[in-house]
Amino acid sequence: MEVVSADIGGTHARFAIAEVENGRVVSLGEAVTLKTSEYASLQTAWQAFGTQLGRPLPHMAGIAVASPVGGEVIKLTNNPWIIRPALIQDRLGVDTYSLINDFGAVGHAVAQAPESDFLHLCGPDEPFPDTGVITVCGPGTGLGVAQVFSTADRYYVLETEGGHIDFAPLDRIEDAFVKHLRQKFTRVSTERIVAGPAIVGIYGTLAEIEGRAVQRMDDKTIWQMALEGSDSLALAALDRFCLSLGAVAGDLALAHGAKGVVIAGGLGLRLKDHFGRSGFAERFAAKGRFQQRMAAIPVKLITHPQPGLFGAAAAFAQEHTR
Repeated sequence: MEVVSADIGGTHARFAIAEVENGRVVSLGEAVTLKTSEYASLQTAWQAFGTQLGRPLPHMAGIAVASPVGGEVIKLTNNPWIIRPALIQDRLGVDTYSLINDFGAVGHAVAQAPESDFLHLCGPDEPFPDTGVITVCGPGTGLGVAQVFSTADRYYVLETEGGHIDFAPLDRIEDAFVKHLRQKFTRVSTERIVAGPAIVGIYGTLAEIEGRAVQRMDDKTIWQMALEGSDSLALAALDRFCLSLGAVAGDLALAHGAKGVVIAGGLGLRLKDHFGRSGFAERFAAKGRFQQRMAAIPVKLITHPQPGLFGAAAAFAQEHTR
């Protein structure tokens, strides 16, 4: 069965044709990426995808959106499009569809992607258990968190707001991060430390500690310097980011009773060569009396090139083809 898979974000709208059956994704076609700024609505972007494809679109769809899903009107984050679920069938010409939050879609991708789409980061280098909870967290504009709960015959994706729990500093440098950020935010949540924009605060705090006067830069510039290794302070900020992400991922796994952890998102993928030498693994396991248990949890990075599209199709398959 063919379905249109769509992953709608703030900057890009991605589309592909997926083949699904028996609750799973069989294949995912080549992705078409459109800039949301060049289209007035989801409907016009949908039609543009159909034009590029050069054939009629299937009448079934799995749609992931970068916004909470629910209510009569969905307003996307960083995107002026407005989606009215009650009008989706009529406007998009579909008979059946699934609508899911974008990080929920990542959870479905984690549940269905083959083992070859995961890169081992730390813990035992072995497949995830067939049953139990897998914690999924992804640093991006914010920190997405979800759980994948598998039983003997199916799985369930539980979307959460785990990125908004309090950040727990573990040394004097992280104490300084919190003190620095508290000047702007009354409450310092985890995503103030381990999301893409957070590198600005980390970089600025490290500069204060060293008494450096540094030019204010945006997060993209600092990330570029860090990943290139062209600025020692930016590189130090990257290392601190990975340390904190390891600690947060471990906290989430402990809270969820997880048997495995997946790091997701484009930023996570860009950091794949840095996790192993940053102290991420040590911070993940450093949970006092539970250190031995934490060290036994496999932690992986999902490397699928389009987890949002794959996951949107998987969500449709779970809901409509079981």
